[in-house]
Amino acid sequence: MNLPVTRIDDVPIGRFHIKLAGLTFGAHLTDGYILGLIGIAFTQLGPQMRLDAFWQGLIGASALFGLFVGSLFFGWLSDKVGRQKIFLVSFLLIAVASWLQFHVESALALVLCRVLIGIGLGGDYSVGHAMLAEFAPRRQRGLLLGSFSVVWTLGYVAATFIGTAMLGLGDNAWRWMLASSALPATLILIARIGTPESPRWLVNQGRIGEARAVVAKHLGAHVALDENPAGEHRSGYAVLLNREYRKRTAFNCLFFVCIVMPYFAIYTFLPSILHTLGLAQGFGTGLLLNLMLIVGAVLGIACIVRFSRRGFLINSFVILAVSLLLLAVLPGKAPWLMVLAFGVFTLVLSAVSGLVGVYPAESFPTEVRASGIGLATAMSRLGSAISTFLLPMSVVGLGMSPTMAILAAILGVGALAAWAWAPETGALTLDQAGEVQPGCGQVLAVNKPAPPL
Repeated sequence: MNLPVTRIDDVPIGRFHIKLAGLTFGAHLTDGYILGLIGIAFTQLGPQMRLDAFWQGLIGASALFGLFVGSLFFGWLSDKVGRQKIFLVSFLLIAVASWLQFHVESALALVLCRVLIGIGLGGDYSVGHAMLAEFAPRRQRGLLLGSFSVVWTLGYVAATFIGTAMLGLGDNAWRWMLASSALPATLILIARIGTPESPRWLVNQGRIGEARAVVAKHLGAHVALDENPAGEHRSGYAVLLNREYRKRTAFNCLFFVCIVMPYFAIYTFLPSILHTLGLAQGFGTGLLLNLMLIVGAVLGIACIVRFSRRGFLINSFVILAVSLLLLAVLPGKAPWLMVLAFGVFTLVLSAVSGLVGVYPAESFPTEVRASGIGLATAMSRLGSAISTFLLPMSVVGLGMSPTMAILAAILGVGALAAWAWAPETGALTLDQAGEVQPGCGQVLAVNKPAPPL
């Protein structure tokens, strides 16, 4: 019996999609775990290596710097040589560098290991998002890409509890702690062996026969895809900056940066910020905020599925900016209102973070998709490193209220950028990504069903 032909964008979600999603989620789980562990490791690492503020800051920012480099390099390389090779190499690098952390004898050696880990993670961000987007059905694409935020949050929260439990392992606890990321990285690497190349990338290279074979094997013989490769093959960052894509490139970099700068700055120094704001601290407070991060991430998926991408982003930026402004201006005699503002900030920030996995993948055509994702990711990690480095000095030099006001202004910039440039991509096929146009002045709206093809 011959099944009717189904386009790759409209094929029902199946076992292969779920497997591929699990393999790409691994990068975000590992990233959250790695970044969450370093703060706990410092409680032993700092005294043992006699680290001054310079080396603590350098070690803390080293993985973020590696992410910046890896996103730029591997994103560009993936558009030229394919997704599948980088999909494997990135996690080989993460696994090896993670284990090498156990053997370091100097702060410089640890910095180098964590830079290598960051390079691998940056490469996997670029390629993993592109790979999943290029296989995912249109109707479930937002759900799958938005889930990256939930998985990252789970990794970050897991690191808090696992790292705390490992402190009882003795003087080498920090070594075991940091090297423990080699275990999930190795498992993910092994599971990724045999992953096929993206058929959209193959078509873009003119390798139509190979693309058909990949689709038939993994999605079904009745599934078809657009087999019209670009007449002129273009790739690289120069394409992202030309007249056709520069607004889209600016939007994806700017909105990503404006989300992660407050996120990393506040949650890296959360205990001291809570103390300065006069809010309760302790294990219970940390557990509650971690749970709110997870709940927010799950709510974000529901919002991505239910509402327009553009409206969700604009409204979230406004709510976040208002929440931080309240923290900046509220008097100390209204702690319950400050707790409410901080709780709203935590939930909404975690929820809207799901869009960082969705928008870059849906905004660019196949020929520059990994480069576009890589550039946006690189800029976000550079911004988060800068905000994390500057926040303690801002609190000391300006005070907590002006610092919160500055972070609120950054979120305001994000709202303006989203209002001016954010496209609505939820109902588009991935082949239409090169045709999206920025919207203007749209508020939150329910997603409409995708138009018939």
